[in-house]
Amino acid sequence: MKTLGLTLGKFAPLHKGHQYMIETALQEVDELIVVIYETAVSPIPLHIRAGWIRKLYPAVRVIEAWDGPDGYSNDREHEIREEQYILGLLKGEQVTHFYSSEFYGKHMSIALGAADRRVDEARVKVPVSATMVRSDPYKYRDYVSDLVYRDLITKVVFVGAMSTGKSTITEALARRYRTAYASEYGRDYWTEHQVDRRIRLEAFDEIAAGHIEREEQALLAADRYLFVDTNAITTYMYALDYHGQAPELLTRLALENAQRYDLFFLCDDDIPYDDTWDRSGDQKRHVFHKQIIADLQARRIPYITLRGSLEERMRKVDEVLAKFTPYSNYFGRQV
Repeated sequence: MKTLGLTLGKFAPLHKGHQYMIETALQEVDELIVVIYETAVSPIPLHIRAGWIRKLYPAVRVIEAWDGPDGYSNDREHEIREEQYILGLLKGEQVTHFYSSEFYGKHMSIALGAADRRVDEARVKVPVSATMVRSDPYKYRDYVSDLVYRDLITKVVFVGAMSTGKSTITEALARRYRTAYASEYGRDYWTEHQVDRRIRLEAFDEIAAGHIEREEQALLAADRYLFVDTNAITTYMYALDYHGQAPELLTRLALENAQRYDLFFLCDDDIPYDDTWDRSGDQKRHVFHKQIIADLQARRIPYITLRGSLEERMRKVDEVLAKFTPYSNYFGRQV
């Protein structure tokens, strides 16, 4: 007889206690269904939470329950609503094992006619809960997979022309918020590989890939926020400036940048120009600044302009972060 397991929850976020339960079930049954509820307890959308499980456990059948009952309760009316909802989703499929680490395992297993499999209900093997992780993801970092943790971090990128203070504000904010930052990979690469202040076209793909790798490493060490100095869009603009074209990978990564970051800040060119040997002059900075603005507008990427001193710029970022909720329409709320 084929064994079919079922578990359900918000997975907001998915943590290693959830994973222990899923992995236990996968060892015990022929097939496993995971039902994921929509919820207001976390801003992370249902389809992203479902994606974590699909990526980590391709063998699992994931069902997104967009219209499922809200919350958990031992009130019998709520239990009946949940039982009827799950039975409706199954459309007659016979579940043989119901997996949980909560009290609702009893009534759900009875309704399904399935074995009541409680996994680590006392939280002995994995002493964590989603509530604990939501309260302080960094504190409970060891209980969350890398795939999940990166989606718990607000990614803030600073773009702009040369000598507009991107590096300075990125590092200063990381110190203020006691978190990680990703420095500009392209600047390090250019310094090492430039010949007569130029690099080959293909090198821009290497820069784009190297910068993403640097960001990903920093993400896993970040606490709430990751501050990023420059991104693929700025690198793309440099490629156009150097060669009149951009290579394939860089072009694709620049297109994907609108979804990669939560907030874009544009550093204005209103501060004194730092005329170092590797730069092309203040007039070039003003032109490049205009080009970056035009490119952001063409890509329909909302951005916030930072002007004035470092402290004035940092205060503006502080104000935005204080109002920002991940995955929310921040700009829509400002109208």
